[in-house]
Amino acid sequence: MNIKNDLKIARKKAASGERLTKEDALALYEDNDLLSLAHWARMVKKRKSGNKIFYIINRHINLTNICSSNCPLCAFQCKSDDNRGYTLEIEDIEKMIDEIKKDKTVSEIHIVSALHPTKPFEYYVEVIKVIKKALFDIEIRAFTPVEIVNFSKHSSKSISEILEILTKAGINSLLGGGAEIFSERVRKIICPNKATAEEWLYVMKTAHQLGLKSNASIMYGHIETIEERIEHLLKLRDLQDETGGFQAFLMFPFHPNNTELGKKYNLKRVGAWEDLKMIALSRLILDNFDHIKAFWVMLTLPIAQLAMAFGADDLDGTIGEEKIIHAAGSKEFSGITRNSLKKIIKETGYEPVECDSFYNQIR
Repeated sequence: MNIKNDLKIARKKAASGERLTKEDALALYEDNDLLSLAHWARMVKKRKSGNKIFYIINRHINLTNICSSNCPLCAFQCKSDDNRGYTLEIEDIEKMIDEIKKDKTVSEIHIVSALHPTKPFEYYVEVIKVIKKALFDIEIRAFTPVEIVNFSKHSSKSISEILEILTKAGINSLLGGGAEIFSERVRKIICPNKATAEEWLYVMKTAHQLGLKSNASIMYGHIETIEERIEHLLKLRDLQDETGGFQAFLMFPFHPNNTELGKKYNLKRVGAWEDLKMIALSRLILDNFDHIKAFWVMLTLPIAQLAMAFGADDLDGTIGEEKIIHAAGSKEFSGITRNSLKKIIKETGYEPVECDSFYNQIR
């Protein structure tokens, strides 16, 4: 094995936009040439979306934090007898809707929750119906594959049936969370009681076949290896080759505070260098994804702004109240204004573009 020659080949392929292999990606990661990665990733971004950086006016709704999976990686979840637990009922949702209606600019409702042990699937269907009826012109991006698998197991309905019912109720696309790392070695430690990698990928494949678009994600910076990170990205790329249903890719650096996993392994949040390297490398590996999100709540606003120079073309949105990441120690505020997002983008020399869930330009 000629390491220097392998790196030379990998750098040449990255510079010319050729598809990278696992070996190429590992060589580029180990080379640690951050500025070259940024340059090559920017070239991909320019081919995909020119000088545009997208953002959306959206609102997050976390229906419950009561969860049956008890994942060591999560600080948001709690058991049903915990006094921190909550579950939004339909009346609570209706109050939220009244508040959202006051803001005529909202384009998307984003719904993700824990795996409640007793709430029936019908509850989630009713939530979607109530939101869609009141906010009929707003798109609903709801539920991760992990939640879809949970709905299927609790209702004895197939994945396809669950997705068809939710689509009829009013969801427009699926969330990309819950993927974590596809390595079963790692999943047995960080999330042993929720959907497997195969189940996550199967839900996405089925959704895409039914015409539902989705995002995809990775959670890095805990106990996974670099090779496992890259294998995760390649599995996403393979599925995208098959279905074409992924719209955007998000990176979630692990926030260890208040988590069992963080305490057990004495984990620290990875640094900005690692975040930016992962963004650039992901942009190069995922050549069949149109968009890379810099999810500012996870990354922090300064890193998200820098990410635009490392291949990202989407800052996600205004968000409103977010609870899951903040439970794990995120210090970023929950919401941001449209004008603040535009200012952050303009400072980089890019063009801010307000869009809907499907990247159709609004302003």
